[in-house]
Order: sequence, then C-alpha cells, then structure tokens
Amino acid sequence: MKGQLNTEYGKVTIDEEVVAKYAGSAAVECFGVVGMAYVSMTDGIVKLLKRDSISQGVNVSVNNNSITIQLHIIVAYGVSISAVAENLLNNVKYSVESCTGMKVDKVSIYVEGVRVID
Repeated sequence: MKGQLNTEYGKVTIDEEVVAKYAGSAAVECFGVVGMAYVSMTDGIVKLLKRDSISQGVNVSVNNNSITIQLHIIVAYGVSISAVAENLLNNVKYSVESCTGMKVDKVSIYVEGVRVID
C-alpha cells in the first residue's frame, strides 16, 4: 500500500520502497550500526547488505497514513545494543516523519548479528 498526503495543491503518493530506502539510509548513519542485514529464508544465513541495496533489510507497511517499520541490522562489537537501538529508533522515526509528513507508529529493530570493525 502507498502512503497518501492530501494538500491544498493536490494529492501526494509515497511508495513503501521510497520510505524503506530513506529509513535504511537513516539507520546506517547511526553510531554502532555496521549495516543492514538480509536473512535468507532458504538457508538462514545473514548477509551484510551493500549501501545500494539497504532497503532489503527494511520492511515498511503503510496503513491509513501511519507507517510501521522493521529494521534488520548488524551492530558493531563492543557497543551497547540497547543504546544503539534507542538512538536508531529515534533517528529513523524523526527522519521518516520529517521526510514524509506521516506518523511512524512502530519501529521494530532486529539485531541479526555482531561484527568486529577494523
């Protein structure tokens, strides 16, 4: 489903893929996040996604102009996962709400792995 905003000038339609790319970009900018993750359903292996495909680690659903986001991330070794998650939640919610003008109802964060950064 696509998000729709009605303005005095007309209707604006925002595709879920656009919201997913924006949320993924905001997520990888957060301290402690190594990158977005993709979990293969066939073999259960977690893959670190490159920057051009970060939207695969984000699931977005839009219902009645409210957004629900699921983020699959890989965190850096040695950082507080709860601190990273709280920062990530606030950053993604603020970024998506300010970009789209729609309310973010829920952000779910799934930590799929930990990586050592050189």
